[in-house]
Amino acid sequence: MEPDEAHAAPWKSGRYQEAADLCTEAIGGLSSARVRKVSIPLILSSTELNGQEPSYWTNRAASYMSLKKFHPAISDCQQALFILGSSSTSPLASKTLLRMARCQYAVGSTTAALATLSRLLALEVTSDSPSSSSSSSSNYTQAVQLKQKILALDGHVKNFESAYKKRDWGMARLALDKCTQAVDAEGGECPAEWRVWKVELELVRGNWDAAGIAANEALRTNANSPDALVLRGLVLFLGGKMATALQHIVRALQLDPGHERAQKLRKRVKEVERLKEEGNVAFKQSRLEEAVEKYGEALEKIGASEEEGKGGQIRATLLSNKATALFKLNENEKALEAADESLELSPRSFKALRTRARIYLNLEKYDAAIADFKSAIKEASAEGSATDADVRALRAELKKAEVALKRSKTKDYYKILGVHKECTEVEIKKAYRRESLKHHPDKGGDEEQFKLVSEAYAILSDSQKRHRYDMGEDEDGFGDDMMGGMHGMPHMDLTELFTQFHGGFSGRGGMGGMGGMGGMGGMGGMGGGGRRGDFQF
Repeated sequence: MEPDEAHAAPWKSGRYQEAADLCTEAIGGLSSARVRKVSIPLILSSTELNGQEPSYWTNRAASYMSLKKFHPAISDCQQALFILGSSSTSPLASKTLLRMARCQYAVGSTTAALATLSRLLALEVTSDSPSSSSSSSSNYTQAVQLKQKILALDGHVKNFESAYKKRDWGMARLALDKCTQAVDAEGGECPAEWRVWKVELELVRGNWDAAGIAANEALRTNANSPDALVLRGLVLFLGGKMATALQHIVRALQLDPGHERAQKLRKRVKEVERLKEEGNVAFKQSRLEEAVEKYGEALEKIGASEEEGKGGQIRATLLSNKATALFKLNENEKALEAADESLELSPRSFKALRTRARIYLNLEKYDAAIADFKSAIKEASAEGSATDADVRALRAELKKAEVALKRSKTKDYYKILGVHKECTEVEIKKAYRRESLKHHPDKGGDEEQFKLVSEAYAILSDSQKRHRYDMGEDEDGFGDDMMGGMHGMPHMDLTELFTQFHGGFSGRGGMGGMGGMGGMGGMGGMGGGGRRGDFQF
């Protein structure tokens, strides 16, 4: 594999670029200074070239091989073989074929490498004998050894293709790793197709950062490839970067206006972007049912195929938005389903964690709510998109969840009165009126439940006590006067109950003979009148 004559000295001493320059001088009569200023493609197309000596080309190929510039080396070998002619059986032809096969192997071109080796081995066999010369014998031995390596690599490629068709992603990844390891061992460069395979496997795994890096690498090595641009656009789209995705797709269509995959992806990205925006506008304007519908349509366009990482970050975002809208509609089970799916795709999204925590709180799954609020705080603290205000708000919600858990193990005054935790004083009063009449012992109600209703009202109707209760203070901390504001409410009869709310009736006689309340005449005889519609018996 060593260059001949004057070019051998720098090559043997490891000065491979100098050796290549000397060969270039010999090929085209160019000075070394000029060689270093001109690109290889320009040199090869120069009209000054008149190199008809094949050894210069094959020697420069050897220098390029040492510099790990395998593609230029292949070109030089092809030029040397062209000069030699297809019928040449010279030792130089054998040497050149062997070098070209090595280069083709180093860039993953197994089919081409096997074809080159077949030509070489046929050439060696038609010679007097493989052992007719030491050079010929060496070439033959090296060719046989190289063929085994190429066949092994070709087997890995076929294993990948088979596993990919079967959607056996683990085996496909293992096969591709073996392919890249073989090429890396030669200091070679993976084919563009392999780079695409790597991106596709990272997408299947939902490894968005790695997919982005692999897509960038594929584009770097082939910047004007429509396929590489579309692939990068797909990765950006699934990552939720719609504008940048469209830029790449448009560039691909500029290079190839008829690129079918680019056309379909552009239409898909635009539709998803439109539906997402329409859903966001509807949500902000409290048209929640419409928002859910728009998010659902966008999710259908995105899909959830394995090949695209089950929809990626863009699907996770829209599922989170849908879960929030459903939560506000009080459709907790559907909201939980959407939040769960979102977090499967994006487990570290603090917004999705926060939404699911709120849903769990509504469903009285306090332990799960607390766990999600804690996770949301952790992710929000580490995530650049979350503000300090977001973190503070999450901590406040966590505190409420912890209080709710504590109350669930004792008395939930809100539940006793049948009101929500954000209810007004008026709602508390109405609820107390309803529940106390329902459970009053004089009406055959449960005395213990009536006491609980009165106790709940005593706390929630007092703004200071309610605040202390909401903050999770122990019930013992409210003191012995908890019922003081109710003036012994648990023991008052119905007349006193009405008086408590209406400032007194025209004598207790108005309540006389309450046999089944029938004598009350629809409450018409009650002093203070005008409150007939306040009670329903």
